[in-house]
Amino acid sequence: MNTAADSSSAQAPLLFTAAISVRWRDLDAFNHVNNSTYLTYLEESRLQWLQNVPGPWLNEHAMPVMAASELRYRLPIEWPGQLHIQLLLERLGNSSMTIAHRIVDAADPDKLYCDGNVVMVWIDPATGKSTPLPPAIKAAIAI
Repeated sequence: MNTAADSSSAQAPLLFTAAISVRWRDLDAFNHVNNSTYLTYLEESRLQWLQNVPGPWLNEHAMPVMAASELRYRLPIEWPGQLHIQLLLERLGNSSMTIAHRIVDAADPDKLYCDGNVVMVWIDPATGKSTPLPPAIKAAIAI
């Protein structure tokens, strides 16, 4: 069995932990959460984190887009279930950040369902080019 300690992101600073309930509709024909739903859980977790960032992280000249994602499926998630999605800072750039993620059982954080990371890039929607990270993001990370 894979445990939370198996993840290489375990050393990264914790940004946020989101609580997510497994919904019946998340299940596939094998009675476990469909692999594509993991991305939805991660998106919801990032949005919860961003909503807790003090100050503007989005405006008409800077918005985040996902540039890459990596998911390592460790264990199937079954219903009913309560999850914690841990977001960790893996890398901080000028216009991007790599957010490591760990999906664990809320009652047993050593039960690791998925880990990996996403790369978020802030772009200017008018030009489609990258733009520096908003000051609110840098302040929320406090590095």
